[in-house]
Amino acid sequence: MTLGVLTQHLDSPFSNEMLRGVEKTLEGTGYVPVVVSGHWKSQQELDRMQLLIDRRVDGIIILTGHVSQQSLIELSLQVPIVAAGHDINTAQVRSFNVNNSLGGYMATQYLLDLGHRKIAHILGKMDQKDAVDRLNGYRQALSIAGIEYNPDLVVQGDFSEEGGRQAIKHLVANNIDFSAVFCANDQTAYGAILGLKEADLDVPDDISVIGFDDLPFSTYSNPPLTTIKQPIYETGVKLAQTLLSLINGGDDEVTNESESLLPELQIVNRKTALEFK
Repeated sequence: MTLGVLTQHLDSPFSNEMLRGVEKTLEGTGYVPVVVSGHWKSQQELDRMQLLIDRRVDGIIILTGHVSQQSLIELSLQVPIVAAGHDINTAQVRSFNVNNSLGGYMATQYLLDLGHRKIAHILGKMDQKDAVDRLNGYRQALSIAGIEYNPDLVVQGDFSEEGGRQAIKHLVANNIDFSAVFCANDQTAYGAILGLKEADLDVPDDISVIGFDDLPFSTYSNPPLTTIKQPIYETGVKLAQTLLSLINGGDDEVTNESESLLPELQIVNRKTALEFK
């Protein structure tokens, strides 16, 4: 018996942490995961999912992606589907998501509470809802604090280490004044810290940095990264548990919203954020 798993990149530490939760849950169930990647391309995601269906998998787990809700509904007529990062729930499709707007707000408010007022934000890919929501949370925190939104402090990234590094280079090259950076994810933060070091700026003495995810490596980054912890592993566990329930005829109540039965977001205070001097 097999379950299809759609990820985006096989080398993604975020997806791999979620996949770890899936694999752990499937141990001893008789189900084996078959992993394919979509590379953030909607048509490729659809092709890979149809390939899995043609191979007669018993269900599909989606570890984030671009495929539309309508496509998920249509595919679920052939096989049950569970998805992370989507907002859809039907009899054959269940989704799980965290409150990314709240997470963006929490990260920014944490820096505000430390006395920072000029807070840069390195965006994720803006065709992804989580990046948009985290930006909205950032803007909300500034607004409530009475701080005018400054677009010069917001720099495009792509959720990658190099994207974070290049964003810092842009801020420094354009003489943008900032004392802290909220990065859209931990990988962006790793690159941002490197970029700051290359500019002879110390983290956290000169610039404070906060990430989003709490990937395993964040404990060991230099310095250890202050970040917003989201339940990545736990989401993988919940995805696998829910798919097994659907396959076995579970009759859990269906709601119109994505499931909220995940641990709450948490601030993990390590070594990259200090009070503003």
